[in-house]
Amino acid sequence: MKNSKRIFALGAATLMTVTLFAGCGPANNNTPSSGGDENANTTDYKIAVVPKMTNIGWFQRMEEGVNAYNAENGTDYVYRGSAEGPDQAGVVEQMLAEDWDAICVVPFDSESLAPVLERAKEAGIVVITHEASSMDPQYFDYDIEAFVNADYGTHFAEELATLCNGEGTYIQFVGDLNSVSHNEWCDAADAYFEANTNMVNGGRYETGDDTTSSYNQTKELLQANPDIVAIQGSASTDVVGAAQAVEELGLTGQVAVVGTSMTSIARQYVESGTIATFSVWDPAEAGKAMIELAIAVLDAKAAGTELDPTTLSLTAVGYDTLTPDENTPTVLYGNARVDVTTDNMDDYDF
Repeated sequence: MKNSKRIFALGAATLMTVTLFAGCGPANNNTPSSGGDENANTTDYKIAVVPKMTNIGWFQRMEEGVNAYNAENGTDYVYRGSAEGPDQAGVVEQMLAEDWDAICVVPFDSESLAPVLERAKEAGIVVITHEASSMDPQYFDYDIEAFVNADYGTHFAEELATLCNGEGTYIQFVGDLNSVSHNEWCDAADAYFEANTNMVNGGRYETGDDTTSSYNQTKELLQANPDIVAIQGSASTDVVGAAQAVEELGLTGQVAVVGTSMTSIARQYVESGTIATFSVWDPAEAGKAMIELAIAVLDAKAAGTELDPTTLSLTAVGYDTLTPDENTPTVLYGNARVDVTTDNMDDYDF
């Protein structure tokens, strides 16, 4: 089913109001101008947002963002995925025969997804990715990031180094060992630890974005390696499972836990001091940003013009300005990172 009509006037700029949990489209609200020009240029777009997986809070929050965007704009863009991350490539594969204009995807396993995205582009489908900045750019039209990934990972390392006085062994969790963004964060942290501390890397472990997995591995690793003093988590669930294990072992205050998470699942561990701090960007806003960027690319193609992303001001919070990567200009950085502690946790209660 095609989506509601988007109406745009070439060369016109639109001023938009930004709200925290609801957005509007980058052109207008699908309503003709007061003059009712019947010759206005109109295009129907069929756009899907595909998360890593659908059964964790992070991507349920992204679905809320897609739904909010649709409610605000009268559109019916689709949110579709699988509860199992490894099934994502198959989900996108099935979509290739469904005549999509754009697919917005957060890769779970970039290696398995890459050939599917290549076929999508060959079929003329616009591909927008998120959390995939180091993926080969041939597989996407644009990748939109909440921030510079190296800065994000360095931030975690700085926090852990301060908490541990630059000494001891640290371990890292990633949702998937082929996850682009998670490994970029960890690589940046490794570089910081090596250059600025005496801390030793005790290994990088895969959790499948599963709290139970991070809990079980943390408990086993801490019992076998009492020299571990720091844990960096990448998936939103990683630090939650790790914190549970740290508390059960009576190691709060002795093992520092820092990483990505959400207030809705991490609150009790932040309040207890087991998670010193976590960082977040609102996945609802990331979902909106992907949709708006896809629309901008499709609008430019329909008009026969080149998109200049530096002129875009997306209504998604944290993506009002976009900065192209110096080496890969189709990778765009926003400014959406928030560092959460007990002092501001209630302001980011999702």
